[in-house]
Amino acid sequence: MNRKQFLWLMLAFVLLGGASLALFWQDITAYRDSGAKIGARLMPELKISDVAKLRLQDAQQEVTLVIKDKVWRVEQRGGYPADFAEISGLILKLLDVKVVQTETVGASLHPRLNLLAPDKGSKDAKGAKEGTGTLVELSDASGKVLVSMVLGKVSLKKDPMNPLPNAKDGVPAGRHVLVAGRGDSVAVVSDPLEKAVAAPGAWVAKDFFKADRIRSLQLAGEGVSGWKIARDEEWGQWKFAAGGGMLNPSAAVAATNALGSLAFSDVVIDDKTGTEKVAVLTAETFDNLTYTIKLAPLANGDFVLRYIVAGTPPKTRKAEAKEKPEEAAKRDKDFADNLQRLEARVMLEQARSQWAYVLPAKTAAALLMKREQMVVPGR
Repeated sequence: MNRKQFLWLMLAFVLLGGASLALFWQDITAYRDSGAKIGARLMPELKISDVAKLRLQDAQQEVTLVIKDKVWRVEQRGGYPADFAEISGLILKLLDVKVVQTETVGASLHPRLNLLAPDKGSKDAKGAKEGTGTLVELSDASGKVLVSMVLGKVSLKKDPMNPLPNAKDGVPAGRHVLVAGRGDSVAVVSDPLEKAVAAPGAWVAKDFFKADRIRSLQLAGEGVSGWKIARDEEWGQWKFAAGGGMLNPSAAVAATNALGSLAFSDVVIDDKTGTEKVAVLTAETFDNLTYTIKLAPLANGDFVLRYIVAGTPPKTRKAEAKEKPEEAAKRDKDFADNLQRLEARVMLEQARSQWAYVLPAKTAAALLMKREQMVVPGR
């Protein structure tokens, strides 16, 4: 190689190095401008106190959570109170989630990572939008969008020590995220954000009425095998109120316990169930409360539940025989504390009784036992 060829070769190296360096700095600049620095928070500029509205949308459904009258509510459920713990938990995760990887992904490749906005995905034969992610928008009280992003494909991490069958391909460890205003910079964050779902029923507050300290329980209605059970004391033995067989204690306990731990799956906005096959449960309690619960069947086996709470808890305690003054003072205080909690609970239950609820078939089964199921076998 002569001197001239060597100089040309060196010039080519310099030009290639300069071009590579320019591309490198271009990528670094774009990376810095995106705000997605590895190890940093995804949205360092966001403040939780500014968030007054949260909207999530996927290819099938949408939910809007908004603060009204100082309470988070679900718009798609007629303003039903939302689960504050779930909402705050998701917002805090979005605030704290860290960036573990970043890359530039062109728009043509967004469907592969499920990063298409819900209104941009192309529908397949079944009507689902391919490549669609979950849109998450956080807005302030004026409606101004603070942050908009699309949550895409969940990244998996191999875990050889996990014995569960569904973990053979890996466990959720992160998620691809495309934040509006950051171009084609796609970040992989340190949390799969699995709670970010667009199903309205997933966000309603799940606290429900609780009929406890039951004195009598009756099932009636057209098409049901009616029965009524009762007991004289709170810890007394359950019996059929009108005789007719020996009551199975386990069945009685199952029915009464079910009323103390009911859980619904969703709130019904447009209740189109009829009234011809409604089962009616009436529970009277030792607190002078009466719960009237109506169950109407749905086509899928679940039930629409409506309830009414009536009555007023006693304001004074019945003194026990031969109780000492110090014992009476303590019991009076305990009674007053319990009364305050009970009255607050009943007030909330009465406020929520204006709604209709979806009760899963499995939960309703313990309430709708036939009379023959309530009797001791062979009796």
